[in-house]
Amino acid sequence: MTQHVPAALPDRIRHYIDGAFVDSVDGDTFDVLDPVSNETYVQAAAGKQADVDLAVAAAKRAFDEGPWPRLLPRERSRILHRVADAVEAQDARLAELESFDTGLPITQALGQAKRAAENFRFFADLIVAQHDDTYKVPGRQVNYVNRKPIGVAGLITPWNTPFMLESWKLAPALATGNTVVLKPAEFTPLSASLWADIFRDAGVPDGVFNLVNGLGEDAGDALVKHPDVPLISFTGESSTGQLIFANAAPFLKGLSMELGGKSPAVVFADADLDDALDATVFGVFSLNGERCTAGSRILVERSVYDDFVERYAERARNIVVGHPNDPATEVGALVHPEHYEKVMGYVEIGKTEGRLVAGGGRPEGFPTGNYVAPTVFADVPPTARIFQEEIFGPVVAITPFDSDEEALALANDTKYGLAAYIWTNHLKRAHTFSQNVQAGMVWLNSNNVRDLRTPFGGVKASGLGHEGGYRSIDFYTDQQAVHITLNQAHSPRFGTGGPLQAAH
Repeated sequence: MTQHVPAALPDRIRHYIDGAFVDSVDGDTFDVLDPVSNETYVQAAAGKQADVDLAVAAAKRAFDEGPWPRLLPRERSRILHRVADAVEAQDARLAELESFDTGLPITQALGQAKRAAENFRFFADLIVAQHDDTYKVPGRQVNYVNRKPIGVAGLITPWNTPFMLESWKLAPALATGNTVVLKPAEFTPLSASLWADIFRDAGVPDGVFNLVNGLGEDAGDALVKHPDVPLISFTGESSTGQLIFANAAPFLKGLSMELGGKSPAVVFADADLDDALDATVFGVFSLNGERCTAGSRILVERSVYDDFVERYAERARNIVVGHPNDPATEVGALVHPEHYEKVMGYVEIGKTEGRLVAGGGRPEGFPTGNYVAPTVFADVPPTARIFQEEIFGPVVAITPFDSDEEALALANDTKYGLAAYIWTNHLKRAHTFSQNVQAGMVWLNSNNVRDLRTPFGGVKASGLGHEGGYRSIDFYTDQQAVHITLNQAHSPRFGTGGPLQAAH
């Protein structure tokens, strides 16, 4: 099957600032590769400090002077529902572009496009339905929370499911009345460029949404350090998150960071092993393994370990690796040659640390492109690098355990703490283990199924803060407490020369 190139690709990817597509101030560009041929298919404007300054200025004007923060929630909601309608109407085209740009299998890219629409619909509904706290002291005082948008939100998004993850930040930021500057990942800028027309056609005023492409060390760094950007929401690597944390500190910015993961999937002998097998295969090999919540360490109780490893390896060897645009493909091409080299480096390390039972190199029939055969290592000790470090590809480490205590120690034995997956039919164990595992999110007898009302985030090196549902509303708004006295204030009378009278 030959490489599929979508029709009507742009001649260049530009920034979008204050309602207009523009080139970089200095005219600089960078190459964008497709992951099947690794050839440059388009050039994108390379944003720097000057471009970020223009975008932030436009966003600040739109916030300070424009209608967006002052619209009634219902009015913003109608516009965001139109955004969702537009995404749904072109989901096949979005998926085609996303698959071409990222290497994701087309069927999975289509699912991500549909989720992007749902993210906008969810927050469009939430801002109309939301309520804030009011407290009454009978006869004396009423206190209430006045929620206000904060200003310009800087959104920095990753390359693994770019359009969906952009929607996850854009929807709550805009729903709550903020204006935004989006800096998408430089590996995958194609689908982000579609937001501009979607927002404009839906009725979002100029300057409310701004887009600056570029490298993280240039455009991303300028956005984090800009004094007129009080909020930064970032999804990406933990090491980049540490740098953003340090650079935002002098400005005391609000930060929400969803970082890396090395999530355990713990399979007890009493689990429904067929279901556990389905979920753990899907959990690490879907989205080409390029997912922060991948269950990339599978811990299996020893009495079922050998059988589980044998069946898991067989499933992995039968996963369909193929061109991203083929509906039959289950694992496509990794996003970029730099990332391919990183993942293949871990595969070679793994061969010295565990027992290779599936994959271990290029899949047959794919001499070029960023293709990695689904790779399974068994008998991996917790000291191994492939047990401890995030690989972010179709590579999994399987490790046996003998007791609940050992399983918990192994599950918690990394610097990360994003997700955990627990497979058992023992009720007490399920809850006890879930509550003691060091993870921001736990799925019991389930693969990764998101409920947008729940908090999304990690502990330890996996993140700072939570988004999702009201947590997103909290992050993107100031909660101002307003106190009203209903009768005489009864303040102590300083400066009267007489004895102090305590307030009644």
